[in-house]
Amino acid sequence: FSREYPEEFIETGVSAIDGMNTLVRGQKLPIFSTSGLPHSELAMQIARQATVPEEEEESDDEEGSEFAVVFGAMGITQEEANEFMEDFERTGALERSVVFMNLADDPAVERTVTPRMVLTTAEYLAFEKEYHVLVILTDMTNYCEALREIGAAREEVPGRRGY
Repeated sequence: FSREYPEEFIETGVSAIDGMNTLVRGQKLPIFSTSGLPHSELAMQIARQATVPEEEEESDDEEGSEFAVVFGAMGITQEEANEFMEDFERTGALERSVVFMNLADDPAVERTVTPRMVLTTAEYLAFEKEYHVLVILTDMTNYCEALREIGAAREEVPGRRGY
């Protein structure tokens, strides 16, 4: 047996991704960055430009053809949060988005719960409402730091249970 050839993709509007590292429905697209690089701008660009191409043999009913972006940001500054929201409102991306934001001054426990809330919302939209959903989680580094912080507070050895 072989895997089914992926045919349904999500257009991100970023030519380097769409042309060389196509994002297929159900696939994860990691974006690795370091301090000083515009990873937040890239996440915003994908959130506002992403679309699902129309199927050629589309039936008359519109069920399952809706597209939503579920966006989660962890450990970001208030300035970054304002920038995300202003960009989503200005470009109209907010109309088809669900946004979860955990700020840097919020408790670390909330930072670890944010991705779970994002994924639960995405599953609800996908399976209950039959939406096509794109999940964007940004700054996973802050998420990992929160896990380390909680582990240190519980006096756990970092490699013992893993993160």
